Amino acid sequence: MLMSNGAPSIHTTAGKLNELRRRMAEAQAPVGAEAIEKVHDAGLMTARERIVALFDEGSFVETDALAKSRSNSYDLAFCKPVGDGVVTGYGTVDGRSVCAFSADSTVLGGSFGEVTGEKIVKILDLAIKTGRPLVTIIDGRGARLQEGVNSLAFYGEICQRLVKASGLIPQISVVLGRSSGGNVFASALQDFVIMVRGQSEMLFGTPEMIAERSAGKSTQDMGGADIHMEKTGLCHYVADDEADALTYAKELLAHLPSNNRAEAPKQPWVKLPGAPGSHPRPEDLELDAIVPDSDATTYDMVEIITRLVDDGDFLEVQAGRAANMLTGFACIEGRSVAVVANQPQVLAGAIDTAAADKAARFIRTCDAFNIPIITLVDVPGFLPSLLEEQAGSVRSAAKLFYAYGEAVTPCVTVVVRKAFGEAYNAMGSKHLGADINLAWPTAQIAIDDAANSVPRLHHQQLAEAAEKGEDVEALTAKLQAEYETQVVNPYVAAERGFVDSVIPPSHTRDEIAIALRLLERKVVPSYPKRHGNIPL
Repeated sequence: MLMSNGAPSIHTTAGKLNELRRRMAEAQAPVGAEAIEKVHDAGLMTARERIVALFDEGSFVETDALAKSRSNSYDLAFCKPVGDGVVTGYGTVDGRSVCAFSADSTVLGGSFGEVTGEKIVKILDLAIKTGRPLVTIIDGRGARLQEGVNSLAFYGEICQRLVKASGLIPQISVVLGRSSGGNVFASALQDFVIMVRGQSEMLFGTPEMIAERSAGKSTQDMGGADIHMEKTGLCHYVADDEADALTYAKELLAHLPSNNRAEAPKQPWVKLPGAPGSHPRPEDLELDAIVPDSDATTYDMVEIITRLVDDGDFLEVQAGRAANMLTGFACIEGRSVAVVANQPQVLAGAIDTAAADKAARFIRTCDAFNIPIITLVDVPGFLPSLLEEQAGSVRSAAKLFYAYGEAVTPCVTVVVRKAFGEAYNAMGSKHLGADINLAWPTAQIAIDDAANSVPRLHHQQLAEAAEKGEDVEALTAKLQAEYETQVVNPYVAAERGFVDSVIPPSHTRDEIAIALRLLERKVVPSYPKRHGNIPL
């Protein structure tokens, strides 16, 4: 049976299949091809193209593709695009199941309606129930004004799910356009936020509201990617373009387990037999000479990291913020690990508020998902200054203490050079619960270095020498040498068991690998409490 236009009748099986194809085709471009062309003309991807770029080819299964708004308020009675402005579903990324949603800015400006919220809540619930990572692609305005509280309520529902999912499944927010209103909270509650320079924005109010109060500043100046990286710390990676952003999301997923019950990802790796250092590589031997003889001479900690990890691959997190503290992911013998390290090239590696906040957040994220933490220490202390004190340096330092102190994931710490004062304790010390603590012969573990300690310890002796006309400079050098021999070295700590071994730098990778194998079955007793109270 055919209709007048030659199509099969809707009352036949063929006709019903034809109607399904028509509806699904409409869902591909809910407001028409012209809207898609405008997106392409702006050099951007559509919501569906972003999904295609993220997932393995042909793996994505869409959910609620045919959902429509039920609201008849204002113009919505006559405008009910299929899908209601968001693509939801699941598929595989590098073979691993992942749930995701992608906002469609072509539909009502990417505004958030009741059905939009229902779709997102459903995919969040599915991710939680199945223990699958979540990727959210954000691009659009806030709540849909025409739908009032029906729209607003679902922001709360989504945030409640994101809080529920926190620590259960990895959550990655990729902000690829304008994000305002409740959208910003949905991103800020997730583990990682990725933005594109010059394109992404995260702002409380609408651009119009902000323009009225911004004193001529652009929305990028107020909530662009660089602002949220350098100033607020909300952003974890600033991408060059959308493809770069989605690639970074996939690289993050490769280092994260599917959920908190799974082990950190492992890649196939041939473990060579023998004691540490029995199979030295050229890059291992280079470590024996990487720390300068003079404490006043700096070096790049990244050079140490890349020599320790597989293939020299280090995926840095928040590279544009607090450069005195390095955080990121790598692999050792195929096993995903997290790296936290002081960077002596910036502030001599001293810890300021931003560095402490950055490290604490990263440590807690990795601990939640069973990712072993490798800490490389070269720290002269916490940065002392009036501005730091007023900025809350004590509270930020306490966050770092708390993060290491509560961590139950395997923790291996290597003291490379300086480990002074309370910063020694804060950077994954044995006293905070680290499992294996190693030190290089170049390590200096003490309250302070000899140059600062000797004048305080021997002020009377030095003053008397000056009065007698003796060579104070020579005496100071002698006293400093004695202090270094007696106090500022790794062996005092080793004698007391505060470090487990002093090792040649060239053995470090092997020692870490062996420690990680040992700690695979680590068990930590839990205490009956609701949760701790980190000093936020």
